[in-house]
This record gives sequence, structure tokens and C-alpha cells, in this order.
Amino acid sequence: MQKLIVAAVVGVSLVTAVPAHAGTAHRVDAAAGWLAAQLVDGERLETDFGGVKYPDQGLTIDAVLAFSAARSADGHADRAIAWLAKPEIAGAYLGTDGEAYAGAHAKLAVAARVKGKDPRAFAGRDLLAGLTALQAPSGRYTDRSQFGDFSNAFTQSYGVIALKDGKAAGYLAASQCPDGGFPVAFETSPCVSDVDATAIVVQALRSTGKPTGSALTWLRGRQQADGGFPSAQSGSNANSTGLAAQVLSGQSAAKARAYLRSLQVGCSAPVADRGAIAFDSTGFTPATATRATAQAVLGLTGANLATLRGGGRDTAVRLHCR
Repeated sequence: MQKLIVAAVVGVSLVTAVPAHAGTAHRVDAAAGWLAAQLVDGERLETDFGGVKYPDQGLTIDAVLAFSAARSADGHADRAIAWLAKPEIAGAYLGTDGEAYAGAHAKLAVAARVKGKDPRAFAGRDLLAGLTALQAPSGRYTDRSQFGDFSNAFTQSYGVIALKDGKAAGYLAASQCPDGGFPVAFETSPCVSDVDATAIVVQALRSTGKPTGSALTWLRGRQQADGGFPSAQSGSNANSTGLAAQVLSGQSAAKARAYLRSLQVGCSAPVADRGAIAFDSTGFTPATATRATAQAVLGLTGANLATLRGGGRDTAVRLHCR
């Protein structure tokens, strides 16, 4: 099994403003266009660890979801899902030699469905049956691995979105902390609510019709003065804000999207960087911008992973500067 670790590097360059004439739709197109340009061989995203680049299936799925939400760069999404459908690529992600990862099964099943593929026959596997086989009697989806169980709120949420299983949704709902938010890690004490986890859990529970009002109240209470949302490791950032903006409405959503737009790299930056969404206000850095841009596109469009479907413009569009 190949284990990947993402190094988070904080940049020091300033984010340059996108021209005022660039409307929301064009900003989303520009972000998707920049993201498409990062695909290696036009089919995959990679993670740099210690100077060595590795194919990153999970990050590539994030890009597929972003292209679909933007209704742009659909040709790139097609090539990315075709890469993910290669048995050796999917196998390395899902687990081989007795290993099986619930989160990978769930997330890949969601991506396959978004792109109009059958998750029961993807990359020579039945992803939904594989995920079901990893469900504990409690309803929790767990990993089968000699390295431990890495399942968490994201695993469970993608699993609920993929299968709409009542027991799984019940387990997820029962993990709610007393303050109304949801934790990343299950069955720990004290229960520590997390912005990212709460946002993805709300999206999952909504897909099964479960109430999410108290979680949304907690989430809105975490919004910062700049409109962004913080993670456990940092202040306002595009990743957490993108997730939150997918489930918020009204002024909270508007402020979150304004924050995301404020992070977009504009026309005074090098051509190769234009359109990207920086991780935070410290500025653009390649190590964090790819994931930040993918999450930001989902937030800017308010994408619902349970109903999202691919399509739209086949080509990618870059930031228009004049």
C-alpha cells in the first residue's frame, strides 16, 4: 500500500485582486480552468512529498467534482474519471492484498455517479458492495487494514451519500456533539466539533432527510469577521469555507463566497497562477492551491454532492484579463 502525506506550506506572496468586471460565473470558470491546467498528462493530480510526486486519487476526485459543479472543463473530468477507472489506479486507492478502505470506496462511488458511471461496475469492481461489506453492525463504515482504521466523519458522510443507508445515517447523526457540531473522529471524549466535519455531515444527513438545524446554527457561529471559516489547524481558509458554503444559505453563504472570491489570484499575477484560489489571505502557493481551488469551486457553486451530475462546457476557460 502506498501511503501519501500532504505537506501544507504557507505562502508569503499577496493575493492579487481579480478585476471588478469578472462576475461570479467567470470566477468559477477561471478557477476550474486553472485547476484543469494542473492535471498531469491531462488526467490526474499529484501530491509532492519530499520532492517526489505521487498520483493522488482522492485529490483527482475533488477536481472531478469541481469541474462538474462548475459545468466547465468536462473533457478534463472525463479523462480524470477514465484514469480513476483503470483497475490498477482504483485498486491502489481502494486497497489491495486484503486491505480495503471505506472512505475510498465511498468517495469513488460518489464521483462515478456524478460522471454518469455505474458504481456497481467501476474499474472492474462493485464499489457499493465493497462499501457495504465494510459496514459494522453499528452502521459505521470502517477500514480493513493492518495499518489501522482511518475512517471518520468524511468516510461516513460519503458513505451515506453513496448508499443512502438508514443505519449509516443514524450512526452519523448520533455522533453529534452536545454543542450541535460534529467531530472528525468518532467515539472520542470529549466530543470536539469541527467546521469541515460538520459541513460534510450536514450535506450527508440532508440527503436522507434527517434534521440538521442545530448543526447549521453551530456552523454559522463559527464564521469569522472576514466571512471565512477556520479549520482546527488554521484561521479562515478556502478549504473549510468551501465546505461550509455548500450547506449554508442567506447572508452566511454570501459572506462565505465573498471571502472565497477575495482569495482568487488575479491579472497582476503570473499567467500560470491566474484563476487559482489561494488557501488563505497569506497568498498563493502551489502546495495548497490545488485542493483549495477544488473546495472553493464547490463552495462558490453551492454544489450538492447527492444530486450533482457532470456535464457542461467541454473545454476549460482561463481568467480573462484586459
